[in-house]
Amino acid sequence: MARILHFNGFEMNTPSHINHGLWVHPGNRRHEYTDIGYWLDTARLLERGLFDALFLADVVGTYSVYEGSRDSAIARGIQSPNNDPFLVVPAMAAVTENLGFAVTFTTTYEPPFGNARRFSTLDHLTRGRIAWNVVTGYLPDAARNYGLGAQVGHDDRYELAEEFLEVSYKLWEGSWEEDAVLHDRAERRYSDPAKVHEISHRGRYFTVDGPHLSEPSPQRTPVIYQAGSSDRGRAFAARHAEAIFVGARTERQAREVIDDVRELAEANGRGRDAVRFLVGLNVIVGETENEARRKLDEILRYRDTIGYLVHFGGSSGIDLAALGAEEYLGFKARGHVESAERSFADKRVREVVDHFSDPFDDPFFVVGAPDQVADRIEEIAERTGVDGFNLVQYLSPGTFTDFIELVVPELQRRGRYRRSYTEGTTLRERLHGEGPRLPASHPGAAHRIGASIGAVP
Repeated sequence: MARILHFNGFEMNTPSHINHGLWVHPGNRRHEYTDIGYWLDTARLLERGLFDALFLADVVGTYSVYEGSRDSAIARGIQSPNNDPFLVVPAMAAVTENLGFAVTFTTTYEPPFGNARRFSTLDHLTRGRIAWNVVTGYLPDAARNYGLGAQVGHDDRYELAEEFLEVSYKLWEGSWEEDAVLHDRAERRYSDPAKVHEISHRGRYFTVDGPHLSEPSPQRTPVIYQAGSSDRGRAFAARHAEAIFVGARTERQAREVIDDVRELAEANGRGRDAVRFLVGLNVIVGETENEARRKLDEILRYRDTIGYLVHFGGSSGIDLAALGAEEYLGFKARGHVESAERSFADKRVREVVDHFSDPFDDPFFVVGAPDQVADRIEEIAERTGVDGFNLVQYLSPGTFTDFIELVVPELQRRGRYRRSYTEGTTLRERLHGEGPRLPASHPGAAHRIGASIGAVP
């Protein structure tokens, strides 16, 4: 029986997110990213299209590797400027009832206490439709912006993230008992102090007394997304993630990551089905193949190849402008995103430039009529084992609109796309078909009062 696929709209609070150069297209609204109306329209559109969530990426630094400067990134708008993703969610939640929101936040530069309160607040305001995309950061100037002398090493960032999540779970799951909130008007008692606990965390990186400042939200712990595909990232994901954004350059790479994380999740006692896997998907669709090709030709006129090289430099740590065309990149553990660096380690510089110049060099790029796009989506799902996709935009909102009007009905006819929001009221229920809370097999559940023998560790 065909399984329903999950779809997120992929966004960022910035003029140029993934497909660079398109902000100048006359049919694109990306320059309106500072206008709340842009975000309200996007949320309404995605909910009309029955998407699972709007996935909001973020970085807290600039892409400064290419040509040894951030100038190209700033001039081209490559994820700079960018605004806080948290602050657009409440407005979008107010005009939707079912759409989820996955917000990116890095564990490396700020302590966990304030972040835990932010996510609890959003989980309340969205009535349980919030997820946290856990990242560890990779831009050197981000570290300096937050008072660090240098970027924290790749594996050290994951060690810090482990403790960051431990503190977060203690705050969300173990600080307030289930019946701590009384709402007792007659006795004028809002909460029972005996059932609100300090967490008294003393660790290598953090000291947090508690208690958590927010009362328990519908999900308590937000749905945990994660996007790391390095060896250390996979181990982290297998322990914590409920959904993973797989960064892969080929179908084979995606399959390897998915199979490996499933095995690691099972070894962690969570089961092979504990994680949902998504890959980025670039789609240009028309009512006919000829119309789709016409749209492609128009989009290619605006494509900014240098913008992609700037983005690649920040992600991988490799300055292609400083290398000769025939030089091999190699893997040197440059300390940025290891999976991004490793995926091109066997390539010459000219091959990388060719890759970013040609959208067809991306196996997750699809162009055609609705049936052709649906065929390819099903093929990717079967070959890689992914559970769904993050839909990347060329035009905002044109990419989402075309997909919703042309591809969604075709996927629905094939039994691959939901026809209504029926899986529950929270994002966790929608992704996993279970309750709104973390399952008992998740490490965060071990910090619930009662799971820790009556005392919060």
